[in-house]
Amino acid sequence: AMLRLRLLTWDVKDTLLRLRQPVGESYAAEARAHGVRVQPEALGQSFREAYGAQSRRFPNYGRGRGLSSQQWWVDVVKQTFRLSGVHEDGVLTLMAENLYHDFCSARNWEVLPGAGETLSRCCQRSFRMGVVSNFDNRLENVLSQCNLRHHFEFVLTSEDVGFAKPDRRIFEEALRLGGVPPEQAAHVGDDYARDYRAARAVGMHGFLLRAAGQGKEPGVPPEHILPTLSHLLALIEK
Repeated sequence: AMLRLRLLTWDVKDTLLRLRQPVGESYAAEARAHGVRVQPEALGQSFREAYGAQSRRFPNYGRGRGLSSQQWWVDVVKQTFRLSGVHEDGVLTLMAENLYHDFCSARNWEVLPGAGETLSRCCQRSFRMGVVSNFDNRLENVLSQCNLRHHFEFVLTSEDVGFAKPDRRIFEEALRLGGVPPEQAAHVGDDYARDYRAARAVGMHGFLLRAAGQGKEPGVPPEHILPTLSHLLALIEK
């Protein structure tokens, strides 16, 4: 039977938008602009380390810990370069500020294939639409720059709400804003635990974006799997 859906919520990173190039490449290019040579691979590794440590110490971009998300990210960038052997404070500060602003823009982000078209078609069919993302408050700006913001009635980031997926409260807030009960809502994302399982835990429907070759996720029926975003409408209009 056709699902009686009225609200669709969307993850962003690696569902609608992806980085144009690996983080290490962007950081290495910024370093080169300041006459500093660092290998992109080394920076990529350092970034994962710095980001992981910062996330454990100050979850959700330091929300409620007296840290702005900008300061949170600036610290991550500086630590990434320090771990890769760059220690000159003036240069670190400059690079960190520049990279923070670069990742606000469409320069570093691209729309995934089929995303714009699928969002347009969902809007044409009068679904209410919102974003539920573990992102900082730059997301509104990033979506606008990538020409996707107009598809959504609301954009919920974990920084704004104060809870990150898989916490049920960020989904409950989306349902409240959408004004629908959970059984009339579906969430679309690429992360099994944070998107698919978390949405289903509050009673929403879930669709898991799984590119070919990513392997099967145990316990997810095939009719909940999207090989590409373009498959979504066929599944919800069955």
